[in-house]
Amino acid sequence: MGERLTLSGVGLHTGQMCTVRLERLAPGKGRVFYVHQQPIPAQVSSVRPSHLCTTLAQGDGVIYTVEHLLAALVGLGIPDVAIEVTGGEVPLLDGSALPWVELLRAWGTGQPLVAGAVTEPVVVQEGDSFVCALPASELTLTYGIDFPDYPAIGRQWLTWMPGREDFGTFIAPARTFGLADQVAQLQSQGLLRGGSLANALVCDRERGWLNPPLRFADEPVRHKMLDFLGDLGLLGALPRGHFLAYKAGHRLHIQLVHRLTVAA
Repeated sequence: MGERLTLSGVGLHTGQMCTVRLERLAPGKGRVFYVHQQPIPAQVSSVRPSHLCTTLAQGDGVIYTVEHLLAALVGLGIPDVAIEVTGGEVPLLDGSALPWVELLRAWGTGQPLVAGAVTEPVVVQEGDSFVCALPASELTLTYGIDFPDYPAIGRQWLTWMPGREDFGTFIAPARTFGLADQVAQLQSQGLLRGGSLANALVCDRERGWLNPPLRFADEPVRHKMLDFLGDLGLLGALPRGHFLAYKAGHRLHIQLVHRLTVAA
Protein backbone atom coordinates (compact mmCIF):
# COMPACT_ATOMS: atom_id res chain seq x y z
CA MET A 1 0.00 0.00 0.00
CA GLY A 2 2.88 2.40 -0.65
CA GLU A 3 5.99 3.52 1.21
CA ARG A 4 7.40 1.25 3.91
CA LEU A 5 9.17 2.72 6.91
CA THR A 6 11.83 0.86 8.89
CA LEU A 7 13.51 1.43 12.25
CA SER A 8 15.85 -0.83 14.23
CA GLY A 9 17.23 -0.85 17.75
CA VAL A 10 17.78 -2.88 20.89
CA GLY A 11 14.82 -4.45 22.69
CA LEU A 12 14.49 -3.36 26.34
CA HIS A 13 13.88 -6.83 27.74
CA THR A 14 15.39 -9.18 25.13
CA GLY A 15 18.56 -7.14 24.68
CA GLN A 16 18.50 -8.25 21.03
CA MET A 17 18.59 -6.13 17.90
CA CYS A 18 15.00 -5.76 16.70
CA THR A 19 13.55 -4.27 13.52
CA VAL A 20 10.12 -2.82 12.79
CA ARG A 21 8.78 -2.33 9.27
CA LEU A 22 5.59 -0.31 8.85
CA GLU A 23 3.27 -0.15 5.87
CA ARG A 24 -0.03 1.68 5.56
CA LEU A 25 -3.16 -0.42 5.14
CA ALA A 26 -6.53 0.28 3.55
CA PRO A 27 -9.06 2.09 5.76
CA GLY A 28 -10.78 -0.19 8.25
CA LYS A 29 -7.96 -2.75 8.50
CA GLY A 30 -6.75 -1.44 11.86
CA ARG A 31 -3.31 -1.75 13.41
CA VAL A 32 -1.92 -5.25 12.91
CA PHE A 33 1.45 -6.58 14.06
CA TYR A 34 3.12 -9.47 12.23
CA VAL A 35 5.68 -11.99 13.50
CA HIS A 36 6.83 -14.60 10.98
CA GLN A 37 3.73 -13.73 8.92
CA GLN A 38 1.50 -14.42 11.95
CA PRO A 39 -0.97 -11.52 12.26
CA ILE A 40 -1.47 -10.14 15.77
CA PRO A 41 -4.18 -7.45 15.89
CA ALA A 42 -3.46 -4.53 18.21
CA GLN A 43 -6.53 -5.31 20.28
CA VAL A 44 -7.08 -6.18 23.93
CA SER A 45 -7.91 -9.77 22.95
CA SER A 46 -4.25 -10.17 21.88
CA VAL A 47 -2.78 -9.04 25.21
CA ARG A 48 -0.79 -11.58 27.21
CA PRO A 49 0.29 -11.10 30.86
CA SER A 50 3.78 -9.62 31.15
CA HIS A 51 5.88 -7.53 33.51
CA LEU A 52 6.84 -3.90 32.87
CA CYS A 53 5.49 -3.75 29.31
CA THR A 54 2.49 -4.55 27.11
CA THR A 55 2.81 -7.84 25.24
CA LEU A 56 0.67 -9.06 22.34
CA ALA A 57 0.44 -12.66 21.12
CA GLN A 58 -1.46 -14.92 18.74
CA GLY A 59 -0.59 -18.56 18.15
CA ASP A 60 3.20 -18.88 18.30
CA GLY A 61 3.76 -15.17 17.63
CA VAL A 62 4.70 -12.93 20.56
CA ILE A 63 5.74 -9.26 20.58
CA TYR A 64 6.94 -7.40 23.66
CA THR A 65 6.91 -3.68 24.49
CA VAL A 66 4.42 -2.42 21.91
CA GLU A 67 3.22 0.58 23.93
CA HIS A 68 5.57 3.35 22.72
CA LEU A 69 4.96 2.62 19.05
CA LEU A 70 1.22 2.34 19.62
CA ALA A 71 1.28 5.67 21.46
CA ALA A 72 2.91 7.31 18.44
CA LEU A 73 0.35 5.79 16.06
CA VAL A 74 -2.53 6.89 18.29
CA GLY A 75 -1.07 10.32 18.99
CA LEU A 76 -0.58 11.02 15.28
CA GLY A 77 -3.99 9.64 14.29
CA ILE A 78 -2.73 6.70 12.20
CA PRO A 79 -5.41 3.98 12.41
CA ASP A 80 -4.53 1.44 9.71
CA VAL A 81 -0.99 0.06 9.53
CA ALA A 82 0.83 -3.26 9.21
CA ILE A 83 3.71 -3.57 11.69
CA GLU A 84 6.20 -6.35 10.96
CA VAL A 85 8.50 -7.10 13.90
CA THR A 86 11.69 -9.16 13.86
CA GLY A 87 13.57 -9.90 17.05
CA GLY A 88 10.47 -10.41 19.20
CA GLU A 89 10.23 -6.90 20.61
CA VAL A 90 9.59 -3.35 19.47
CA PRO A 91 12.96 -1.58 19.97
CA LEU A 92 13.27 0.85 22.87
CA LEU A 93 15.29 3.43 20.87
CA ASP A 94 15.90 6.41 23.20
CA GLY A 95 13.18 5.32 25.64
CA SER A 96 10.56 7.71 24.29
CA ALA A 97 8.12 7.81 21.37
CA LEU A 98 9.91 10.71 19.67
CA PRO A 99 11.87 8.58 17.14
CA TRP A 100 8.58 6.96 16.06
CA VAL A 101 6.93 10.37 15.70
CA GLU A 102 9.82 11.62 13.57
CA LEU A 103 9.51 8.53 11.36
CA LEU A 104 5.70 8.60 11.09
CA ARG A 105 4.88 12.30 11.12
CA ALA A 106 4.15 12.45 7.37
CA TRP A 107 1.49 9.73 7.72
CA GLY A 108 -0.55 11.27 10.52
CA THR A 109 -3.04 14.05 11.14
CA GLY A 110 -1.34 15.08 14.36
CA GLN A 111 -3.97 14.11 16.94
CA PRO A 112 -5.84 10.98 18.06
CA LEU A 113 -8.89 9.82 16.16
CA VAL A 114 -12.07 9.98 18.23
CA ALA A 115 -15.12 7.77 17.70
CA GLY A 116 -18.08 7.46 20.02
CA ALA A 117 -18.12 8.66 23.60
CA VAL A 118 -17.87 7.44 27.17
CA THR A 119 -21.49 7.54 28.36
CA GLU A 120 -21.08 6.42 31.98
CA PRO A 121 -18.18 6.12 34.43
CA VAL A 122 -15.99 3.02 34.17
CA VAL A 123 -13.61 2.50 37.09
CA VAL A 124 -10.89 -0.08 37.80
CA GLN A 125 -9.31 0.16 41.26
CA GLU A 126 -6.72 -1.80 43.21
CA GLY A 127 -5.86 -0.38 46.62
CA ASP A 128 -5.09 3.30 46.12
CA SER A 129 -4.28 2.78 42.42
CA PHE A 130 -7.00 3.33 39.84
CA VAL A 131 -7.87 4.07 36.24
CA CYS A 132 -11.20 5.33 35.00
CA ALA A 133 -13.06 6.70 32.01
CA LEU A 134 -15.59 9.47 32.58
CA PRO A 135 -18.03 11.25 30.27
CA ALA A 136 -16.57 14.56 29.03
CA SER A 137 -17.14 17.06 26.26
CA GLU A 138 -13.54 16.81 25.03
CA LEU A 139 -10.94 14.02 24.89
CA THR A 140 -8.80 14.52 27.99
CA LEU A 141 -6.17 12.40 29.76
CA THR A 142 -4.97 12.92 33.33
CA TYR A 143 -2.23 10.94 35.08
CA GLY A 144 -0.84 11.03 38.60
CA ILE A 145 2.22 9.31 40.08
CA ASP A 146 3.62 9.29 43.62
CA PHE A 147 7.11 8.13 44.62
CA PRO A 148 7.54 9.41 48.19
CA ASP A 149 10.81 7.49 48.69
CA TYR A 150 12.36 9.13 45.63
CA PRO A 151 12.40 12.91 46.21
CA ALA A 152 13.63 13.61 42.68
CA ILE A 153 10.31 12.23 41.39
CA GLY A 154 7.87 12.81 44.24
CA ARG A 155 4.23 13.41 43.34
CA GLN A 156 3.41 14.58 39.82
CA TRP A 157 0.13 15.23 38.00
CA LEU A 158 -0.40 16.01 34.34
CA THR A 159 -3.50 16.71 32.26
CA TRP A 160 -3.26 16.55 28.47
CA MET A 161 -5.94 17.63 26.01
CA PRO A 162 -4.89 16.25 22.60
CA GLY A 163 -6.97 18.82 20.74
CA ARG A 164 -4.94 21.62 22.33
CA GLU A 165 -1.39 20.29 22.85
CA ASP A 166 0.62 18.45 20.22
CA PHE A 167 1.51 14.87 21.11
CA GLY A 168 4.84 15.14 19.31
CA THR A 169 6.09 17.95 21.56
CA PHE A 170 4.04 17.56 24.76
CA ILE A 171 4.18 13.79 25.38
CA ALA A 172 6.31 11.90 22.84
CA PRO A 173 9.80 13.08 24.00
CA ALA A 174 9.30 11.77 27.56
CA ARG A 175 11.58 8.80 28.24
CA THR A 176 10.98 5.68 30.28
CA PHE A 177 12.40 5.71 33.80
CA GLY A 178 13.49 3.20 36.40
CA LEU A 179 14.52 3.03 40.04
CA ALA A 180 18.20 2.30 40.68
CA ASP A 181 17.65 -0.13 43.55
CA GLN A 182 15.33 -2.32 41.45
CA VAL A 183 17.49 -2.73 38.36
CA ALA A 184 19.61 -5.67 39.58
CA GLN A 185 16.57 -7.64 40.77
CA LEU A 186 14.73 -7.14 37.47
CA GLN A 187 17.79 -8.16 35.47
CA SER A 188 18.07 -11.32 37.57
CA GLN A 189 14.51 -12.12 36.40
CA GLY A 190 15.60 -11.88 32.76
CA LEU A 191 14.24 -8.36 32.25
CA LEU A 192 15.90 -5.09 31.20
CA ARG A 193 18.66 -6.88 29.27
CA GLY A 194 18.74 -4.02 26.78
CA GLY A 195 18.28 -1.19 29.28
CA SER A 196 21.01 1.39 29.79
CA LEU A 197 21.55 4.99 30.82
CA ALA A 198 21.33 5.82 27.11
CA ASN A 199 17.71 4.69 26.76
CA ALA A 200 16.16 5.14 30.21
CA LEU A 201 16.24 7.65 33.03
CA VAL A 202 17.38 6.08 36.31
CA CYS A 203 16.56 7.56 39.71
CA ASP A 204 18.37 6.84 43.00
CA ARG A 205 16.79 7.46 46.41
CA GLU A 206 19.63 9.63 47.70
CA ARG A 207 21.49 10.83 44.59
CA GLY A 208 18.49 11.65 42.44
CA TRP A 209 18.75 11.24 38.68
CA LEU A 210 21.87 9.34 37.60
CA ASN A 211 21.74 10.56 33.98
CA PRO A 212 20.38 14.09 33.78
CA PRO A 213 19.29 16.40 32.30
CA LEU A 214 15.57 15.67 32.02
CA ARG A 215 13.68 16.83 28.94
CA PHE A 216 10.83 18.09 31.16
CA ALA A 217 10.75 18.81 34.89
CA ASP A 218 7.87 16.31 35.06
CA GLU A 219 9.23 13.84 32.49
CA PRO A 220 8.26 10.75 34.54
CA VAL A 221 4.53 11.50 34.59
CA ARG A 222 4.63 12.49 30.92
CA HIS A 223 6.08 9.08 30.13
CA LYS A 224 3.37 7.37 32.15
CA MET A 225 0.87 9.34 30.07
CA LEU A 226 2.64 8.04 26.95
CA ASP A 227 2.29 4.44 28.15
CA PHE A 228 -1.38 5.04 29.01
CA LEU A 229 -2.09 6.38 25.53
CA GLY A 230 -0.36 3.40 23.92
CA ASP A 231 -2.46 0.96 25.93
CA LEU A 232 -5.65 2.90 25.19
CA GLY A 233 -4.70 2.49 21.52
CA LEU A 234 -5.86 -1.12 21.83
CA LEU A 235 -9.36 0.36 21.55
CA GLY A 236 -8.59 1.59 18.01
CA ALA A 237 -10.12 5.06 17.90
CA LEU A 238 -10.60 6.58 21.35
CA PRO A 239 -14.06 7.40 22.66
CA ARG A 240 -14.53 11.01 23.70
CA GLY A 241 -14.15 11.18 27.45
CA HIS A 242 -11.83 11.94 30.35
CA PHE A 243 -9.36 9.12 31.02
CA LEU A 244 -7.83 9.36 34.48
CA ALA A 245 -5.14 7.22 36.11
CA TYR A 246 -3.32 7.35 39.43
CA LYS A 247 -0.39 5.14 40.48
CA ALA A 248 -1.45 2.70 37.78
CA GLY A 249 0.47 0.65 35.24
CA HIS A 250 -0.01 -1.50 32.18
CA ARG A 251 -2.09 -4.14 33.99
CA LEU A 252 -4.70 -1.64 35.19
CA HIS A 253 -4.63 0.20 31.85
CA ILE A 254 -5.44 -3.06 30.08
CA GLN A 255 -8.25 -3.87 32.51
CA LEU A 256 -9.85 -0.52 31.69
CA VAL A 257 -9.49 -1.16 27.96
CA HIS A 258 -11.11 -4.56 28.41
CA ARG A 259 -14.04 -3.05 30.31
CA LEU A 260 -14.51 -0.38 27.64
CA THR A 261 -14.29 -2.98 24.85
CA VAL A 262 -16.96 -5.12 26.49
CA ALA A 263 -19.15 -2.07 27.09
CA ALA A 264 -18.93 -1.09 23.42
